[in-house]
Amino acid sequence: MTASGAPLPPDTLGRRLTEVYDLVGPLYRRAQRSVEHGLTRDGLSVGVRAVLTLLRRNGPMTVPQMGRAQEISRQFVQRMVNEAADAALVESIPNPAHRRSSLIRLTAAGEERIDSVLDREHALLRQVGGDLTEADVATCLRVLGAMLHSLDHVDAD
Repeated sequence: MTASGAPLPPDTLGRRLTEVYDLVGPLYRRAQRSVEHGLTRDGLSVGVRAVLTLLRRNGPMTVPQMGRAQEISRQFVQRMVNEAADAALVESIPNPAHRRSSLIRLTAAGEERIDSVLDREHALLRQVGGDLTEADVATCLRVLGAMLHSLDHVDAD
């Protein structure tokens, strides 16, 4: 099969993107199992890891903001925030923009824990190989982003 710079016709694009979905599901499930395995020794759940990662990348956020960013319910995020707070990994601080919706931020212990997890995951991902280029990764991100955007009409709850 040759790669061309021309856009695919809609029917062909649909079939090719089905192949992408067929890979993304198993990839996601295997990656999640791998993350869960690594998190077991850290005493973190996948949900708490997601909250800590989001806060590490974006700084303090409200629970509703985290829910929207992760495409999951506010209630689930709140449970994960509560779990992280019980472990002293996050704390609530006043939100100058909204009195009733506190900001959640990482504690020093939370930063240390998520940095350790991300460093370990980074070491695993360095082993992907395959002579991938920056252009390959950029294209992958663009395609997956377009696929995600095409599902914006689907509710997260």
